[in-house]
Amino acid sequence: MARIGASVSDTPPARSSVIPIVALDYPDFASALRLVALLGESCRFYKVGSELFTAAGPDVVVRLREEGCDVFLDLKLHDIPNTVAGAMRRIRDMGVRITTVHASGGRAMIEAAVEAAGAECGVFAVTILTSLDESSFGEVVGGGRADVTTWVLRLAVLASAGGARGIVCSGDEARLVRERFGPNLELLVPGVRLPSESSADQARIVTPEGAVAAGANYLVLGRTITAAANPAAAMQSVLDRLSP
Repeated sequence: MARIGASVSDTPPARSSVIPIVALDYPDFASALRLVALLGESCRFYKVGSELFTAAGPDVVVRLREEGCDVFLDLKLHDIPNTVAGAMRRIRDMGVRITTVHASGGRAMIEAAVEAAGAECGVFAVTILTSLDESSFGEVVGGGRADVTTWVLRLAVLASAGGARGIVCSGDEARLVRERFGPNLELLVPGVRLPSESSADQARIVTPEGAVAAGANYLVLGRTITAAANPAAAMQSVLDRLSP
């Protein structure tokens, strides 16, 4: 499987270059490791989010790296630049391949994160959470319904100016971001669901094929895999959909 350092030359990327990341959204270390063992070689890139990281700490990242897996540490840092930089140095030292900050933290914070992360750890700026739609995001910014796409593009400009490797956005906005920035920003798309699945707490979802068509470089797969009766079969189904 392609690694994080692989170059991106096509817009949108070829299906074979799109990297699926499985979210280890579990409350304990043992459950996460069971899924990793079950998926084996079908997945070598995992997301560790706030729930698992607060339960297991850096040990889960170290263990995944020992297993030969790449790690996306999704903590969505948002603080003053100096504090974020200090945390980012620890994240870099753990061997994390991708991590996140909130784009709304501002350009100086993004720049500090990128400098501290170094070349081997890609900083992705979160734009608008996929759990928010125009109405709920409007409550955040005031003034009723808010145009999510306009805000995503605005934050993508900020992320690019701060030197972020990429952004996190939904499949709804990915195509417009790709058209605006070409290959200069990598796109990580969460909220990926198979056509038959419920959206659950996600407001802006996309199928694997839809995310690829929109120009995604990375797909985050959560309950599509973790809630499946047969996670290995579900993973293979996604891989089949991503095959050229």
